[in-house]
Amino acid sequence: MRPALFATVLSLTGLAAGANASEADFLNSLAGDWSGGGMVLTRIGGAKVNVSCNLKSDASASAVAMNGSCRGLAFITRSFSANVKASGQRYTGNYTGPSGLPSRLVGSRRGDALTFNVTWARVTNGDRSANMMIQKVGQNGLRLQTVDRDPASGQSVVTSRIDLQRQ
Repeated sequence: MRPALFATVLSLTGLAAGANASEADFLNSLAGDWSGGGMVLTRIGGAKVNVSCNLKSDASASAVAMNGSCRGLAFITRSFSANVKASGQRYTGNYTGPSGLPSRLVGSRRGDALTFNVTWARVTNGDRSANMMIQKVGQNGLRLQTVDRDPASGQSVVTSRIDLQRQ
């Protein structure tokens, strides 16, 4: 009985190490210089603005730091950043958008995507909650997307979607 228990403990330990290694591999795959474009809503029900963006991402085995900027409406440029740390299956960190105020991120990895519940630093679209996704698309693609709830209809609305390619 003891050899079976010992083998089980060893195999579970190996699984945990493998899970950590896959998190490290995933985070490291996000590192690099990225550029591309997409759209941002000025507010739910407001104008859709096409943007072109650049992003620099640095990663380690347990964290990723992203700093970028997007340009839209001719010459208006806005900066953003995200700093996220992995602890087991949980990811936490912050996102700072054009307001300059840090918003809280709490989430997990699902396949090739980090999905977060966002707590905005101030009321946005009627509340302080939204969802954010950072998704690896193939070997050289990255998608950043936020989804918020329309306070009038209760429906989910994509408020930004930016598709980037590794440079």
